[in-house]
Amino acid sequence: MAELRTKIAPMDPVWDQIQKEAQQAVQDEPLIGGFVHACILHHQSIEKALSYRIAAKLSSNEMSMMVVREMVEEAYAENPELIQAGRADLVAIYERDPACHRLLQPILYFKGYQAVQAYRVGHHLWQKGKRDLAYFVQMRVSEIFGVDIHPAATIGRGIMIDHAHSIVIGETAVVGDNVSMLHSVTLGGTGKEEEDRHPKIEDGVLIGAGAKVLGNITVGHCSRIAAGSVVLEAVPPCKTVAGIPARIVGEAGCDQPAVSMNHMLGPQD
Repeated sequence: MAELRTKIAPMDPVWDQIQKEAQQAVQDEPLIGGFVHACILHHQSIEKALSYRIAAKLSSNEMSMMVVREMVEEAYAENPELIQAGRADLVAIYERDPACHRLLQPILYFKGYQAVQAYRVGHHLWQKGKRDLAYFVQMRVSEIFGVDIHPAATIGRGIMIDHAHSIVIGETAVVGDNVSMLHSVTLGGTGKEEEDRHPKIEDGVLIGAGAKVLGNITVGHCSRIAAGSVVLEAVPPCKTVAGIPARIVGEAGCDQPAVSMNHMLGPQD
């Protein structure tokens, strides 16, 4: 006699925690019950919740929520790395942002997280040759979130964009893993050249509010760019730069400035 087997869903501690937080949020504030159920509790996985959330934000009279959601779910099915990157981004925000007390918050409320997840879908579309769909995603992310990331730009895992207003990341920019940046950061070009013209930000870099990094230059791993700086030359690893134009003013202050989020210059700087 064949042995009966029960299919057991794999454990997902992150998603389980998000659902518990969602249930508590509804209990604490019943008025948001419909919103939380629609975004979190009606879904069986984090990718389903993200596809719903991205579609709800990017849809318009020009493209329905159903069509956008199908597009996102297809991207997730074709490229599971998008989900892994989204999880890493979520954990990065939870660990680095003192205003984030629950894993639930970025999915529901933080436009930096939502914008980066939508960008990831647009980047996948760009790589698949679906350029017009990718441009549509870029347009809607810019309109809804005030974040303008070209779909051809390459962005790693564990990204935190805090506040995320007026972010600009150009076409040939590359951002490594575990990078943190604040609002009004620009990773831009310096002229009309059409080749590789945007910055390369290596792993673990911390970029302060309002900083501008311009041109095809490299910012070395685990460096810091002070708020308001304009960086026009390459930055060595593990250094702090500040000023207009930016100059090296000291060491990075710690091994992982993007994780510590310490923007203060010490006496030696």
